[in-house]
Amino acid sequence: MTLTPKAPISEHATANDTRQHRGFGPRVRRLHARIGQAHHQAEGMDFSRALLEGKATAPQLAALLRALAPAYALLEELTPTAAAGLGARDLPWADLARTAALGHDLALVESVPATPDSAAAAAWCAHLARLGTQAPHRLLAHAYVRYGGDLSGGQQLAPQANAILAAQGLPALSFWNFGRPTIALKQALHEGFERLQLNAKEEEELLDEAEAAFGATQALLAELDTLA
Repeated sequence: MTLTPKAPISEHATANDTRQHRGFGPRVRRLHARIGQAHHQAEGMDFSRALLEGKATAPQLAALLRALAPAYALLEELTPTAAAGLGARDLPWADLARTAALGHDLALVESVPATPDSAAAAAWCAHLARLGTQAPHRLLAHAYVRYGGDLSGGQQLAPQANAILAAQGLPALSFWNFGRPTIALKQALHEGFERLQLNAKEEEELLDEAEAAFGATQALLAELDTLA
């Protein structure tokens, strides 16, 4: 069930990164340049590596799902309106949405013992709610980081997560399964973000908030590591 990782989890951290970015629009290139270091840091955290190596535990995975569910519910409630208000009306939100998959998966892991409520997730959700009313362009940075990660590194983590659960007699998760090819969804996500109509201040704040989104992820990953 385990493997020794020889490379980073997703293409954001590979030697091919620069070549791949040639096909990105200018905003997405700026986003990836800004979040690169934070992405590397998140991939290097203990829980991330343990999951990739098949060494994470079922309680850790269940805690991850329980922490993500309210955050994704907020994102999926608020981001379509936020994006439409900024000129991007045709992002594939229905295909990206993870709330139904999370509900399905939470039922699958219901038998896994409960862990303490996530303080990191609660703080993240409160922040998302504030952004939804005060700074919708910043809110969209969190959507980009989360869905982009699910479509990229998440595809490498899914088999390991499912193997860990299978060893405990639990079914495979749906969270990282998408109804459309991930390459097409990533392209649609990138194109939608290029269409956002932002002024110079909002543009810079979008980049700043993308880094903050990784900070929220890192706080959650650090909590999960304490459950090992």
